[in-house]
Amino acid sequence: MAKPKPLVQTTGRRKTSVARVRIYDGTGEYTLNGRTMDDYFTDPELRRRAHEAFKITDLEGRYDINATLHGGGTTGQSDALRLGIARALIILDPELRGVLKKEGMLTRDARKVERKKYGLRKARRAPQFTKR
Repeated sequence: MAKPKPLVQTTGRRKTSVARVRIYDGTGEYTLNGRTMDDYFTDPELRRRAHEAFKITDLEGRYDINATLHGGGTTGQSDALRLGIARALIILDPELRGVLKKEGMLTRDARKVERKKYGLRKARRAPQFTKR
């Protein structure tokens, strides 16, 4: 049996995490790297953040999510998933843009780890100074 074609495919990113999100018509099920949402994100706060875009737009239970997540940690991955879902909802219904933008769902969190500089112990931490 052939897989159904996704309605929309988008990408969400945060720190070093990338989420490739595919949305299908369905009942609100999440498949993240072949696992369920509860199995993948054990922290309820991470599940809530990933699901936030559907709550705000009152579209809970209308679409199934299939996402491939990689890189970073669980927080970065859940926020990348959140951005990917918000972007997908805008493609499905451009009227939702104002609602999602007002809630800050469409802003990519561009903060990344600062690189280490030579002569320093970390990115900004200098070696300990000794007077004598």
